[in-house]
Amino acid sequence: MLTSMKEQNAQDKFTLEEKIRYGLLGIVVLGGSFLIGRKVVRNARAVSEEKKTYEEGNAATYAKQLKMAFDNNMWFGWGTDEEAIRRTLRAIPSKDEFRKVMRSYQKLYIRSLMKDMQDDLQNSEYNEMLAIIAAKPEKSNQKIAGLSAVHYDSWAKRLKAAFEVTNWIFPGTDEDAVKAVFLEIPTQTDFTKVAAAYRQLYGDDLVGELKSELTIFEFTEMMGILSQKPA
Repeated sequence: MLTSMKEQNAQDKFTLEEKIRYGLLGIVVLGGSFLIGRKVVRNARAVSEEKKTYEEGNAATYAKQLKMAFDNNMWFGWGTDEEAIRRTLRAIPSKDEFRKVMRSYQKLYIRSLMKDMQDDLQNSEYNEMLAIIAAKPEKSNQKIAGLSAVHYDSWAKRLKAAFEVTNWIFPGTDEDAVKAVFLEIPTQTDFTKVAAAYRQLYGDDLVGELKSELTIFEFTEMMGILSQKPA
């Protein structure tokens, strides 16, 4: 009788061990299947989104241009093409379209666009890009009746960001970013409004800052661009 009970207990114990083992195996199999299935879905979405990048001016194309700018190989072997990022962001027509670009970027590369911008840009450069986006209308078809304080603040913030760029550990100035702003400002009157916005935001004289941050040749070039604009 005792022998029979021991055999029964051993059988019950073995059965319990089997249940645990097979239960864990089932979890692993299901988990693996889920991960594989998710990867297949992601790859399919990426392939589908990649096909859209051949069309100029859509969200997928902008997303790919930004990724190419992050991955750009400079002459010394690594780096980020900030001018390409700036050019692409300026081309995006609205905040709504930029949100589509972020979603497309996620589909294409399974990565966050804003996180990659933070990782690849200096703080000042990142702030410049945010200022570019902030000045855009909410919708692409939204009509803007002239310039507003948002635009002047945006240009002022971009100039400030350009002045705060560092080269390794040394302070510097992003002359290309400064020039981009000067090319965008439509009139001399608008420049005075940008200067007013700059003073209000930072308490400094914009022209004085330009003289301090730029060489005499660079400052002369910027003033030459401004002088060619209508009053």
